[in-house]
Formats: sequence, structure tokens, C-alpha cells
Amino acid sequence: MKYREIAPKGFLTNFIQSFWEYETFETDFEHTIIPDGYFDLIAQFENNKLTLVKLTGVWTNPINVNIPKSTKIFAVRFKLLATEYLFQQEIKSILNTTKNLPQTFWNLNIYTTDEFEKFVFDIFNRLENSIKHLKEIDNRKLKLFELIYSKQNLSVEQLSENVFWSSRQINRYFNQQFGFSLKSFLNIVRCNSSYKDISKGNLFPSENYFDQAHFIKEIKRYTGTTPSKLFKNENVRFLQLATKE
Repeated sequence: MKYREIAPKGFLTNFIQSFWEYETFETDFEHTIIPDGYFDLIAQFENNKLTLVKLTGVWTNPINVNIPKSTKIFAVRFKLLATEYLFQQEIKSILNTTKNLPQTFWNLNIYTTDEFEKFVFDIFNRLENSIKHLKEIDNRKLKLFELIYSKQNLSVEQLSENVFWSSRQINRYFNQQFGFSLKSFLNIVRCNSSYKDISKGNLFPSENYFDQAHFIKEIKRYTGTTPSKLFKNENVRFLQLATKE
């Protein structure tokens, strides 16, 4: 199994977390995907042929996926703001699931399995051009997601005060657009922030948890297992733990 990421640059970092490539060789892999606060556009190739293009919702629960041998995936991991401004749609309807897209979506059918860099270059330019043609981006939303993803562990009330947007309106936006509350999203982002420490064997909370018991409870709530089992990560079950640097 091989995995790598390429980070975006410039203004698109408000919408994209990374471009990523995943490949299996002689063995099937089963992974448990755990909540991380993002959603993905995935192009899957099997035996060097594009077989599937899909959009995921946001995961609020762990999900098991089986990846056949001789599979390659090109993907874009998006921040939530991308739903409104890049896709111009809600993803509440695909919460904890996926939606198949035409293989011609964003011309994904033109790539061969050795063209990941070209895929990144083309998608980046496509989205950068798309952003330039937007009439306006709500600065409250830009600031809100910037604060959340920068892992400052602010409360709902603190975020509301920082972006001058009422918590009631923020929650209405989150529920309509994504299918969960701002508080739930903050918990997922906090959980994701702990994965790097867990992957290194640090099983004590460095994020904003009340105590060790609260830390274990929250990790288990979103991943379905304990920090110690995440750290062991037998058979690379938790791909996101194996790829944390």
C-alpha cells in the first residue's frame, strides 16, 4: 500500500486540505475511515482503468471500506466551505455516505494512473479559475472555518463573537448545509487533531478535553475504538493514523 499527499497553495487553502493518491498492489486492504472534518472527491482506478468517481459526505461515524488489489485512487480532500462555493450544493443529503458522479465530472476520465501530478495541476487551476468568477464570498464563513481548522479550540460562543454571526444562525447554516451542528463539527475537528499524537503513542490528551476519561470517551464516540487500539493500528486498519506525519 502506498499513500501520498500534495498540499494546495494560496487562497484555495480555504477550500482544499490536500490532494492525495493511494495505491494497492498484490493485496486487498480493509480500512476503517474515521471522522476528520473533511469530505472527498474520489476517482478510483482498478487495473489501470477508471471505474468510479464519487463524492463523499462528511463522516460523523467510522466506516469500513474494502480496497481491492491493483487499485489506485486520485482524490481531493475538501474543507467544508467548498460545498457552497466550489460545488454550489449542500452535502447534508450524503452525510455518512457517498454519491456516484459521472466519470466525466471535471474531466476525470482523461487521466491515466501515472498522471497524479497532472491531475493536481489541472484540478487546482480549474478551481482557482472557478473561485475568480464568484461574485462574493461571505467573510464570516471564511473567518469561521479559518478559526476552526486552525485548531484553536474555540467554543461556539467564542467563534460567534469572533466572526460577528449569531450562534443560532451558524447552527442553522450547518444543519442545512452539512447535516450537523457546529458543536458536533468542533468535536470532530478536535478528535482529528488528536490522531497525530495517538499515532505517535501519546495516549494522553493534548487537546481541550476535561480529563483522560473524557478524551477516551470522545475518541471512542467518533472512531468506534480506544486510543490504544488506534495506536496499535493492526494491518493499517486506520489509514488516517498511518499517514499522520
